[in-house]
Amino acid sequence: MGEERLDDVPGGAAAGEGLHISPLMERLQPLLARHDVPVYLVGGAVRDALLQEIGYDLDFAAPEGAIELAFRVGDALGAPAFVLDHERDIGRVVLPDDPGVLDFARFRGETLEADLKDRDFTINAMALPAGALDHDHLIDPCGGLEDLERGLVRMTHESALADDPVRVLRALRIAARFGFRMTPDTVQAVQVAAPELRDVSAERVRDELLKLLQTERPDEGVGQMDALGVLDVVLPEVAALRAVEQSPPHHEPVLAHTLSVLRWLVQVEAAVVEGQDPAAPPLAEAQEALASYAADLREHLGREVVGGVDGRALLRLGGLFHDVGKARTQEVDDDGRIRFFGHDKEGAGLATHRLRRLHLSNEVVRTVQSMVAAHMRPLFLNQAEKVTRRAVYRFFRDAGDAGVDVGLLTLADHLATYDGAGDAGEWEGLLDVVGRLYRHYFEAYEETVAPPPLLDGNELMDALDMRPGPEVGRLLRLIEEAQAAGEVGTKEEALALAREAHGREG
Repeated sequence: MGEERLDDVPGGAAAGEGLHISPLMERLQPLLARHDVPVYLVGGAVRDALLQEIGYDLDFAAPEGAIELAFRVGDALGAPAFVLDHERDIGRVVLPDDPGVLDFARFRGETLEADLKDRDFTINAMALPAGALDHDHLIDPCGGLEDLERGLVRMTHESALADDPVRVLRALRIAARFGFRMTPDTVQAVQVAAPELRDVSAERVRDELLKLLQTERPDEGVGQMDALGVLDVVLPEVAALRAVEQSPPHHEPVLAHTLSVLRWLVQVEAAVVEGQDPAAPPLAEAQEALASYAADLREHLGREVVGGVDGRALLRLGGLFHDVGKARTQEVDDDGRIRFFGHDKEGAGLATHRLRRLHLSNEVVRTVQSMVAAHMRPLFLNQAEKVTRRAVYRFFRDAGDAGVDVGLLTLADHLATYDGAGDAGEWEGLLDVVGRLYRHYFEAYEETVAPPPLLDGNELMDALDMRPGPEVGRLLRLIEEAQAAGEVGTKEEALALAREAHGREG
């Protein structure tokens, strides 16, 4: 960008202009001003403010007394405060009714300048006095503003990544989030430090990976992980897809296809879920076909699952792992056609293994496992003559709530396979299948997806003079499926079906 300044960058703040900072700062400034030593806003929140974005995670640095300050702020806000690190004097305030957290830390060196120079990247090594949050008071000892203007991710010092290898993933995530490029020395440092990620705690790797996947360019982030040797260390099962070829209609090897799925998934989310202007004609068709469910889908993807992981992160994980079983299941027919029988089941197991190694919760693991296992099902339904209520019931019986995610994933998978809609009839059929699945899930849940029981196990055993055992469960499941299919609707009809089925089994 040469001599271009931030006021020439779209969205950038001009000198002397107010910055976009969390509205919470209006409440914090009087509290911080009463502290005995100066307090500074540092790191990502400053970077985001210069880009006219609001960062809700706020990091503060002070010469001393950071934990004490955290508890004083927590008391004033009526929010809980915690000690993160006694030795390094780091405390945190969690805001139950606001997004983000407040972290308070003692300077990493003797001065604020030493603290900033010890951080990861120059664009994260800027500060603002907590009482003077404007462009003119920017503290920038590493040239972060210039790198921000030029769209560069640059280390603050040559050992920045070696000192903390998780910064490797952070560099890739920042580049993917903003569309920046890493400087050559930073690229080299990423390659050198990547193997050291094996010694970083699984939780820290997990958190950075999830943040990377939730950017608007997850395909670029994962692609850079592959190009720089990071993918082999962090996600070896995904890296194994690199050279796995596929037959038409696929036009890319499996890893490249996976990146395309992530790219299309972002566009499907934007068009179908968020209602943004579609970037391509097939997305406009998807938006129109599924418009009735946009609000429901927003709620589904916006839900917090556990530990800060939301529905959107789960969907991106599903996209990342959906074909991970293909490396182990590839077969070549006599005619040269490549097939992957059972890759969905194999992939579910591989995804489960890796996500457990990353210390994700049981709920997250189960959901992604279900997505991977079921991601082919809508394609099979599209080949059927009719999508019956029984088929819908069986789909959600097996996939659970993850079936909602599978609908979006299937659309992205199809678009990636054909690099667009492909055959118009097949694309329209797939949209119809996904629409039918969503109609039953969002509008007829208790009729088709999870009908309320017509009778319980005790009633069934009394009526059929049965003892407890697996047969009772089998008959109850049979009744539920028939109820979902619209074949029984009363207790009497359910008992008649059970008698007939029990008699045949006997």
